[in-house]
Amino acid sequence: MRSSRSFLGRWCVTAVTLLAAALLPCTVQAGLPDTAANVKASLVVVGTYQRTRSPAFVPLGTGFVVGDGRTVATNAHVRLRQQNTEQLEIMVVVQPSQPNVPREVQRLVIDEQHDLAVLRIRDGAPLPALPLASAPAREGQSIMLMGFPLPGLLGLTPAIQAGVISAIAPISIPAPRADRLEAAVIRQMVAGAYPIYVLDAVARPGNSGSPVVDIDSGQVLGVVSGGMVRQAREPGMAEPTGITYAIPVEHLRRLLQERD
Repeated sequence: MRSSRSFLGRWCVTAVTLLAAALLPCTVQAGLPDTAANVKASLVVVGTYQRTRSPAFVPLGTGFVVGDGRTVATNAHVRLRQQNTEQLEIMVVVQPSQPNVPREVQRLVIDEQHDLAVLRIRDGAPLPALPLASAPAREGQSIMLMGFPLPGLLGLTPAIQAGVISAIAPISIPAPRADRLEAAVIRQMVAGAYPIYVLDAVARPGNSGSPVVDIDSGQVLGVVSGGMVRQAREPGMAEPTGITYAIPVEHLRRLLQERD
């Protein structure tokens, strides 16, 4: 009899514990495959379109949808390319799921200092938007970046790179002697230094503008900007390091607020 009562007591405690756990709020950690699927739905290829050209669409970089579903974030150096308006060349975005349906975009605002641009899709249904992180990233945080590297080889197929934020460092490192300062470093020092994320993940041509996403929460932590940042950090090196850099998302959030 005592053993049966003991078993019944343990069963009741377990049941109450499970019920309480079910009623408490919890944080769902999607993991890399689920997070990647969500990010993929919000990715676009940023490029130019000219009907009389072959190919008509020329990709320039990666963008991702934020806010109301018609707002696209990318790099300033991707958007700054001048279009040949005389030949009816326009800036567009293309979804991987609809590669033959370019959607025209217009420039809303550009921040060259932080290599960010915000574009507006002119028409059509809104797309799924990625949430922006409200807190700064931490060193060692697990991240993924997703974009369209080497479109000549992969086409409009997004690729995933996973890693961690390996360091948070200043965007520019002045030379030890003034006569060795490069123009890019001088411009950055005048404009104002700020921290950038150094990623333990490989970005390739075409990844410019890719979102850097926290794997667990699915929130955007930063925007890949390898080339522009490298000009400020590595101008004196004979060969580039290949390190991937990203602009913290707080600068994108501020740019979106300015647009509003």
